[in-house]
Amino acid sequence: MRPILPASLWLILLFLAHSLPAQVNLHNFEGMDAATETGAQLDVDPNGAVGTKQYLEWVNSSYQAYDKTTFAPVFAKPVLGDTPWRAARMSNCYGTNGDGVVLFDHLASRWVLGRRQGTSSYYYCIAVSNTDDLTSSTLKWNVYQLSLNSLLGHNSNLHTYFPDYPRIGTWSDGYYVSIDLQDPDLHYKPVGVLVCAFDRTNMLLGTKAKSPQCFRTPNPPTTGLFRSHSLLPADIEGRNAPPAGAAENFIGIVNPSGKLTTSTALNLWKFHVDWTTPANSSFVGPTAITVTSYTPGCYTVAQPLKTTCVPEPSSASTLIAIDSVGDRLMHRFAYRRFLGTSARESYIVTHTVLAGSNQRTGIRWYEMRPTGQIVNSGTISPSDTTFRFMTSAAQDKVGNLAVGYSASGTVLHPAIRASYLDLPSHTAPTEFNLMTGTADEENSFHWGDYTSMTVDPVDDCTFWYVNEYYTQNQTGTGINWQTNLSNFKIVNCQ
Repeated sequence: MRPILPASLWLILLFLAHSLPAQVNLHNFEGMDAATETGAQLDVDPNGAVGTKQYLEWVNSSYQAYDKTTFAPVFAKPVLGDTPWRAARMSNCYGTNGDGVVLFDHLASRWVLGRRQGTSSYYYCIAVSNTDDLTSSTLKWNVYQLSLNSLLGHNSNLHTYFPDYPRIGTWSDGYYVSIDLQDPDLHYKPVGVLVCAFDRTNMLLGTKAKSPQCFRTPNPPTTGLFRSHSLLPADIEGRNAPPAGAAENFIGIVNPSGKLTTSTALNLWKFHVDWTTPANSSFVGPTAITVTSYTPGCYTVAQPLKTTCVPEPSSASTLIAIDSVGDRLMHRFAYRRFLGTSARESYIVTHTVLAGSNQRTGIRWYEMRPTGQIVNSGTISPSDTTFRFMTSAAQDKVGNLAVGYSASGTVLHPAIRASYLDLPSHTAPTEFNLMTGTADEENSFHWGDYTSMTVDPVDDCTFWYVNEYYTQNQTGTGINWQTNLSNFKIVNCQ
């Protein structure tokens, strides 16, 4: 029987149990929080990227940058997410209601912002910086918009499908985007996906871009649940471009069907864009990738899209659990090309899976090749009662894999943790603590829909991770989340 100890002592013991390994150099600092963000919402969606000089974080409807050395905020206050488009008077992109994502284009050393906008007439909006320095007096954003309605299509009632959960990735020949199609007459059930390639070359120059090239899958959208929704486009990490002419890969989960509770596959698509002769462009797939059997986090046959089961200490009284977002693969689908004697192309992706009794969740990770061949995989699930979820992963230049995620349980307030392992040597994961939360989100099941692990483009070794936590219980109609930014380096990467 577990001894009865004060809550504060449990927190100390939990921290000691996940103390920092000698192989890790860690720094933490505070990111954006609900108190400083205009129009803070329950669904936080913290993400960001590390650049050559700053880290740029996006939360809800705003963004803020931080100096990489001092961690001091760059802007006097968080910047509303539509600011780059307002500066260019691109009115279709005014507003802050659309799943913003921050990337750093490693090959061009530029910042990239992507977001959806609109309530009935929908647009996808992209901004590309003209410099890598967010403090530069000459900073300007090259902004672009794509009208979505005609591309989304509509159901039998002529109601336009709702564009949800847009993901964006950088590739050498384009910026690639995936958007879920949801049927508003079927409780916003996903029925397909829209994918588009944007003209990266001209967007970097700030000149008129060629028309985006888009495909829907399936086409027409299904009348039932599309079980491979929320595709992720590959996103380049590091300085080495993919081979000339390489297609952009998209990856998707394959949720169980019928009465099944397990799946043994992921789906892979290949997007080849031809900017000279658009008719030659293609989006081919899916190709099924066989993986070790998994049950998506919190999955039930009766409600396959209801992925809410992660407990907090307060769940016994509030009856509110956290959404694991276990029905999809998680941001990002990180690509890295290694040259030299160990030349290879490596893709990393993660998701939340069932990992124990009482629906306990853990983190499944995969390393694959461009063909979809799985060369390494595993599940992060130590033998404890902790639920692990909301994951993101990346790989440094020597092949260390770092996976960040949230952790919570019946005696553990939502915390932020990470694990690392050496992919070439197939080592076991080592878990450590990034931030110990001291309170719960008691008034909502939302825990954001994604986080972000990225690698510093300067040393190509240092991992940067952002996620959310609480120091005071969020109750009633209150919104008081906080975010934490961590950077750490595995000592074998120099």
